[in-house]
Amino acid sequence: MLISAALALSLTVASPALADPHKKDIAMRLVSSAENSSLDWKAQYGYIEDIEDERGYTAGIIGFCSGTGDMLELVELYTKRKPGNVLAKYLPALRKVNGTDSHEGLGAGFVRDWKAAAKDAAFQRAQNDERDRVYFNPAVRQAEKDGLRALGQFVYYDAIVMHGPGGSRLSFGGIRKSAMGKARTPAQGGDEVTYLNAFLDARKAAMKAEEAHEDTTRVDTMQRVFVRNRNLDLNPPLTWKVYGDKFTIKK
Repeated sequence: MLISAALALSLTVASPALADPHKKDIAMRLVSSAENSSLDWKAQYGYIEDIEDERGYTAGIIGFCSGTGDMLELVELYTKRKPGNVLAKYLPALRKVNGTDSHEGLGAGFVRDWKAAAKDAAFQRAQNDERDRVYFNPAVRQAEKDGLRALGQFVYYDAIVMHGPGGSRLSFGGIRKSAMGKARTPAQGGDEVTYLNAFLDARKAAMKAEEAHEDTTRVDTMQRVFVRNRNLDLNPPLTWKVYGDKFTIKK
């Protein structure tokens, strides 16, 4: 049976992965809907608050935390690129509070200066670059190795954003290990939907183990919806809910 040239091409060309600029922007909007109740992720460079999750301040486009080291590394990068910036004077305090939820040496002045720095294109670029280095690129690389398409790559990315890239039980590595104990990855010959559901089950268990993350709607009414619809390439239109709020990406 003859098939059209267009159909033949569609059968051989893979759908864009999450690193594709448009798909990446979709991923940023999805995370922002859960982290900031907004699809406008570029409006979050100046976001900063203590969400009382024992990680100190949470800030910026991906929730850099004063207690986990990624905020410190971000300000170090910004200062390397732009010495004397408004946040540089807080580096000693950030080093001191790393690993704790303390605000010592930070406080209202730090919050004010973070918001001021967020207007600087150099600080915005630093946030983008650290997001990619610490979270986005590692998540996508691992997902590709596991044979996951764009949706699975996003599932990994959202998990590493919330839980961190470590190997402990409640970190991304531990969640992935738990999932692989229940289902094979596509790279191992497993079914993609079955594996993603196993990963989301493990993710929910990790979330419920932390009081600040025990609301699992970003899994239940966002990611699980995409999996149930078998939208493994994360193609718009996309409609989902997070914490009761409904969002749509039309294209």
